[in-house]
Formats: sequence, C-alpha cells, structure tokens
Amino acid sequence: MAGVTAMTRPRLLFLCHTLPYPPDGGVWIRTYHILRLLAREFDVTALCFERARTSQGEERDIASSREGLLPFAAVEVFALPYKHSPLRFVLDHLRSTIFGHVYTHYVYDSQSFQLRLAKLVRTGNFSMVHIDSLDLARYIPACGTLPVVCVHHNVESILLRRRAEVDRLWWRRAYLRYQAGRMDAVERHYCDQIALNVTCSEHDRSLLLAAVPRAHVAVVPNGVDVDTFRPLMGAGAGVAFVGGTNTFPNRDALDFFCGEILPRLRAAGVQGPMQWIGSASADEQRLYFERYRMNLTGYIDDVRPLMAAAACHVVPLRTGGGTRLKILNAWAMGKAVVSTSVGCEGLAAVDGDNILIRDHPGEFADAVLRVLDNPQLQHDLGARGRATAERLYSWEAIGQPMLDTYLAIARGHLRNSSIADSAVRRQAHA
Repeated sequence: MAGVTAMTRPRLLFLCHTLPYPPDGGVWIRTYHILRLLAREFDVTALCFERARTSQGEERDIASSREGLLPFAAVEVFALPYKHSPLRFVLDHLRSTIFGHVYTHYVYDSQSFQLRLAKLVRTGNFSMVHIDSLDLARYIPACGTLPVVCVHHNVESILLRRRAEVDRLWWRRAYLRYQAGRMDAVERHYCDQIALNVTCSEHDRSLLLAAVPRAHVAVVPNGVDVDTFRPLMGAGAGVAFVGGTNTFPNRDALDFFCGEILPRLRAAGVQGPMQWIGSASADEQRLYFERYRMNLTGYIDDVRPLMAAAACHVVPLRTGGGTRLKILNAWAMGKAVVSTSVGCEGLAAVDGDNILIRDHPGEFADAVLRVLDNPQLQHDLGARGRATAERLYSWEAIGQPMLDTYLAIARGHLRNSSIADSAVRRQAHA
C-alpha cells in the first residue's frame, strides 16, 4: 500500500449473488448499473454466482453474460450449488432448520468461491469490498480488514415476515417466520460491523436502523435509464404489470389482481388488453388466460413496446421491499400508475400527483377505471411521473454521490494502511 500514489485507481472487489447481465429485471438492472458506475472510478474484480434458471427453465449463457460485463470488470463466475441438485436445495433448508443458520448461509456455500476470495484478499491490492446482498454474509469474515459496503435490496427479515403474513399455508407461514428470525440475527450481527450499509430508500434505512441502531447506513436509490425508457407516441389501451411470476411478491400480486380486482374491472365493462409482462411458464400462461383472460407474455427481451401499449400500469403488490423498478420504468415512459402503498413504498410517490395509491381491491379497481376513462388524467399522471424520474431517479443523478461515498471509504482505508505500514517500518528500524 505504501507505493500507492494519488493517481492510482483504487481496486474494488465486487461480490455478487447473481450474474447481473443481461440487466433484464429487478436486481439485475440495479446491480448492472451500480457496477457500471463504480467502474468509472475503480478497477473492479467481480466474483459472481451464476444465475438461477428462469421460471421457464431457461438458462442464461454465462459466456455472453461475462462478455457483457467485461467493459466494467474482470468477471469470474461460480456455480450456484443448489441449481445443479434439487436434493441440495432441500438439504440446505433442512440444515437451516437443524443448525439455526438462515438458509442463504447454505445456499451460497461454495468452497471455490471462498478460496478465490481469500486468495484475492491476501494479495493486499484491494481498497474495499462491495457485497451486493447480505445473502453473502458468510463471506464477510474472509474480507479481513478491508472495508465492506453491503447492499440491502430489501431489508430481508422484514420481507420474509411480510411474506409470512400473506401465505395461505400455516406450515409455510411458520417456516417463513423462522427464517425471518434467522435473517434478523444476521442483520444484527453484521450490519454494525461493516463500513457501510446501503439501502434503496429512506424507508428501508429507517427499518434497518430500528433493528441495528449503531449501523452506518446510506441510501442509494434504485434508478432508471431515462434515455432508454422514455415516452413513446400514443396513449395506449388496457392495463399492464411488469414482472415475472418467478418471485413470490409478483405471483401474489397476480393472484390478488385476478381474484379481487379484475372481476370488478370486467363488471364495469373493461374489455381492453390485460398484460402481465415477464417470465411465466407455458402452463401458467395457459391457466391464467383460460381462467381470467389474463395474458401472461412470458419472457420478453424488450418490454418497452408492451409497456407503451398500455394506458394504465398497475402495481398491486402486497409484500416485498426495496423500491420498485417497475414503477420507475413506467414513470420514465410517462405512463399512469395505480399502486398499493406497499408497491410504491420508498419512492417519492404522491397520491393524486404522480400516482394513484389504493390498497382495498374495490378502491384499486375504481382508480384503474378512472385512469382508463380519463385521457387527461392519464397524461397528467404520466407527465408528473416522468418529471419525478428525471429529477430524482436517473442513474446519472444517483451516480456521483454514490461514487463520492465509495471513494471516501477507499481513500480512508489507503490512508490507514499507509499509517500502519509506516509504523511497522519504524518498528523494524528501531
């Protein structure tokens, strides 16, 4: 470290629980853009677990994903253990129950990942570590004295408790509450030890600080590429939701919408298209169309044409955490949005200004009807949503404050290391 000059770019280790390319949904979009921004100031080495299969059993090509990230980092990809063994997935949950660790402690248990991380840390060439999810908490001790920044896409213990509240099966509710307690223990153990915790919203920051008051917590909001997602010509028709069925919050939202909101819209005479845009199996697509006349599109490379074709975007989420990229993307495209309060939690969402917020299914349906029947309301909500996205959530607006924070941590580590090196040299010559 003594040889580091002011002109040397600091080096950063980026540990990720999923391969963030292509950036085609939720966590991958955020992680891709965070990595892209960090590469402006850091030389990045990324250790990434491969992606899980899609809901349709599709695989992401690892070679092309690595190639897509090479402009920003030297990327190494590691096998996701449970992906290659259904028995391993069951065993991970059994071990969690028996030994009292949160299940992600076992899901991401990889000896090759551990050995590679330890080898890189021993080189002494890195200034800091970015861990893209507390799911990788088992690797924090291996980072040694390097300052660690950990991202919380959600406050996971809260997310698990919310899921338990809406699950229909008593045994699964009990198990989810158990896992929430295990994750809460992980948050309390690590969050006040590391250099910085990053949440996606002030709301999540407050939740994390309530549990771990001594933690250092900063907010780096989710963002949107306002040049890629921009208003297109035409008002659109019907209703759309963006999100695959491969996550519990989205699947629960689909069932809630189809079971309790859609019948009210049909009874009011709504005949326009109902699009659920995102990954879904062929069986799911067939079932929901036959039962509800709901069109589940399956995986779409470019969601923007279908987003633009809708008059109203709905976010009927009842569980989940973080902030919703689906709302940011809809805002950026100038689309009117109706959401539950959970769905827009953590965003600068103002009911009646840039969004309509309703939690009761009848009131939610009435709000959708208002939007569909009122082109001026569609326009006004969309225009104010676009303005909000440009002002607060463009990646360029988000990027510089985040980089300043990371650089301050890295430089502090370099200064402390230089002081320590000087002390060692003085003692050696004494």
